Amino acid sequence: MRNLIKKLSETHSLDLDEYESLIANRNDESRKLLTDLAVEARKKIYGNKIFIRGLIEISNFCKNDCFYCGIRRSNFNAQRYRLTPEQIISCSEEGYKLGFRTFVLQGGEDDFFTDEILGKIIREIKSRHSDCAITLSLGERTFESYRYLKVCGADRYLLRHETADRVHYKILHPTSLSFENRLKCLYALRRLGYYVGCGFMVNSPHQTTRYLAEDLKFIETFKPEMCGIGPFIPHKDTPFKDFDSGTVELTCYLLSIIRLINPHILLPSTTALGTIDSFGRERGILAGANVVMPNLSPVDVRKKYELYDNKICTGEESAQCRQCLQNRMNKIGYEIVIDRGDIK
Repeated sequence: MRNLIKKLSETHSLDLDEYESLIANRNDESRKLLTDLAVEARKKIYGNKIFIRGLIEISNFCKNDCFYCGIRRSNFNAQRYRLTPEQIISCSEEGYKLGFRTFVLQGGEDDFFTDEILGKIIREIKSRHSDCAITLSLGERTFESYRYLKVCGADRYLLRHETADRVHYKILHPTSLSFENRLKCLYALRRLGYYVGCGFMVNSPHQTTRYLAEDLKFIETFKPEMCGIGPFIPHKDTPFKDFDSGTVELTCYLLSIIRLINPHILLPSTTALGTIDSFGRERGILAGANVVMPNLSPVDVRKKYELYDNKICTGEESAQCRQCLQNRMNKIGYEIVIDRGDIK
């Protein structure tokens, strides 16, 4: 294992069998070595800086029916909501005063948010705060849509690939969605000049170590600027409600590997990590992550954006959430900075 980890640290590449072996045969020694090397690699580039993104969950309407997702179309127990453009802009205004310089507009695939409506929102935020970055996380759209939103001022796009294996993709998604189109969207975003983020769930239903190895190889070859991974957490109103949650241990192990694949990558420690472990977000940072994403959505809708059960930080005001995370990062020796947090 030491030789594999040394090779990864030096070459930033392994073959599929080597990635699989690194996951399947992990132990305390390999975990510590990976963590130490990942933190060292990140500190060389980013020091002890942690970047914050202001998350605005704009809508929980979604036309898709993904089997793992709490806002899937067939969940008739979901309390649906949709923020107005004015509410979204207001959230960004509040966030700016709190020191946020990146805003993430995230939502289900809601046809209400046409290119025209989104374009106006993006242009308005950028006209008020030209020093800010705007990240979109709104699912699969057309090449023309992505291009228009880029022209309007969108800087980054998060689109989790979910799994790099076609068979596994079909297990997680209805037939209306395809692995091929997901990749097509990711490569379209790359061609258009976005900072692109991909990612996957850890311990998702029917996931194997081979599938995880394929995810790591995809990240290595696609070279995203951002990568969001977090533990799978079931939702009570989905077909996967009886599956076990993912683990902090494996998620953090994979965060360390991804940091060594690309030392410069922007790597979030997710809310899902904090949901399954009260110290989870800190553990993600200590494994090599360097981004946290406090919630700027109006408090009265946060519980409604329920991708999985028991999501944390649904009752805190934005200022409380920001200060809480700052205190938590300070306690483990890290500093939240007022910065767009571009890749270095």
